[in-house]
Amino acid sequence: MATKKYTVTLPEELAEEIRSEVGPGAFSAYVTRAIERQREHDRLGELVERLEGEYGPVTDADLAAAEAERREIERWFEEQEAGAAPDRKAA
Repeated sequence: MATKKYTVTLPEELAEEIRSEVGPGAFSAYVTRAIERQREHDRLGELVERLEGEYGPVTDADLAAAEAERREIERWFEEQEAGAAPDRKAA
């Protein structure tokens, strides 16, 4: 991907905190990843708005059903991991 240099104004404390964590050579990559994530978030927000306009808002019942399904899937993965883990007592 081609790159181009831009001038961006950031709060100094935030920029220095990031630079100290990632190092000066990785600062631009960090900012690029942050912008990419924000764009994804914005696009998801647009999708939610479009879907809610077409189908109506998400109800509490929908949220509860989705959360129950998430917990069920999480339990399934935990069971799979527990079944695949070697028995440490036998060693």
